[in-house]
Amino acid sequence: MTTRANAIEYAKKNKVRFEKNLIDLVKIPSVSTDPEYKDAMLQTAEKLVEHLKTIGFKEAGVYPTEGHPVVVGQSRPSKNGLPVLLIYGHYDVQPPDPLELWETKPFEPTMKGDRLFGRGASDMKGQIIASLSAIESVLNQGEIPLNIKVIFEGEEEIGSPNLARFIKDNKELLACNYILNPDAGLVSAELPAITYGLRGLAYFELRVYGPNKDLHSGGFGGAIHNPAQALCEIIAKMHDEQGKITLPGFYDKVITLTSNERAEIARLPINDQYYQEAAGVPELWGEEGYTAVERIGIRPTLEVNGLLSGFTGPGSKTVLPAYAMAKISTRLVPDQDPEDVYAQLMEFLRQNMPKTVRWEVTKMSGGLPSLTNPNLPEAIAMAKALETVWGIPPVLKREGGSVPVTADMKEILGVDSVLTGFGMPEDAIHSPNESQHMPTFHRGIESIIHFLYNLTEK
Repeated sequence: MTTRANAIEYAKKNKVRFEKNLIDLVKIPSVSTDPEYKDAMLQTAEKLVEHLKTIGFKEAGVYPTEGHPVVVGQSRPSKNGLPVLLIYGHYDVQPPDPLELWETKPFEPTMKGDRLFGRGASDMKGQIIASLSAIESVLNQGEIPLNIKVIFEGEEEIGSPNLARFIKDNKELLACNYILNPDAGLVSAELPAITYGLRGLAYFELRVYGPNKDLHSGGFGGAIHNPAQALCEIIAKMHDEQGKITLPGFYDKVITLTSNERAEIARLPINDQYYQEAAGVPELWGEEGYTAVERIGIRPTLEVNGLLSGFTGPGSKTVLPAYAMAKISTRLVPDQDPEDVYAQLMEFLRQNMPKTVRWEVTKMSGGLPSLTNPNLPEAIAMAKALETVWGIPPVLKREGGSVPVTADMKEILGVDSVLTGFGMPEDAIHSPNESQHMPTFHRGIESIIHFLYNLTEK
């Protein structure tokens, strides 16, 4: 057997152990947005360092930031003259709320059929363990002419506020020739994909203030502009009847899609009916002139992520609330910039907010959109690896999600990222009952094994 074949066989023989490694990682509630889980964040980082050392990494450590720590490791000592592959991952997860909608406990991973249920099982602890399992399988066969580095952050789910600074401060430590980011996903269990585009993000909190305290709705209703009503009115104005966003200048920097790109998108085996059924809605909605796939992947959006005002407990309370709040996110496409969108939102609010209320906007997080070249040698190496395992070439797609680190790494390290992954739409990431399809998890391990050998074999 060849060394490559031996690595694949090693992975197959260790399937149960690799699954246990994922289960053990999912058990740790590494929720980055909630200070209550600070100790769990450090515990996760330390566990990853232990894992790296166990599989043969020569260097691995936990690096502090102003927020949650970063894990960095490398398979060989620095400056050995070999090409370097840097693999990115994030070990933080979304909050599990609402807990009442979970069929299992989010941090007690449970196998049901061929799926492992638990928060972070797919996004992205499953992708981290798949990567480390592949590396272990390869290193077990002896050294390869490649230095493998990893960087695992703990703040992706809150917009990576400290990662760009960390990369700048540790540019030499993270210097590389190739970058693999497995934080994307498949089209379906039988159709692998390489993602060549990601949307950016600009996230805001909008607060509208009315009276200086909650008032009796019978005593003041009809004479005071209810801030909840004012907020709803302003949100309703953020889209026109054709589904276009009305912030002034919002589309000015949007790059027009080429006919070839639209044709490639049309090849994806997903149609409007798929999204309607997957979401469970009576009809789709969105910007006129675009399919659902295009709206999600290549057009910018503005969404209300949460609303809060007044009395929301059981029973009734006739109150006129003192304030109302909305969490609002925009997904951005090349060449939009989060700072521009913030200015556009402020101008929109100045033009449209009624004089009967006071308001303020807080910038929460942001990141630039990114496009990568699908014809890079490392992208071709991944495409061949996916085709070897799945038996069909991967499709090229642009994805609606945001991974700000891709743009940061391009700017700071000067290297494009290869984006793939082994999650699927039905994994319910960010939702109750998140799960990882385990047959796909193991295919992912084999794919990364082939990718590592493809990179090193001329």
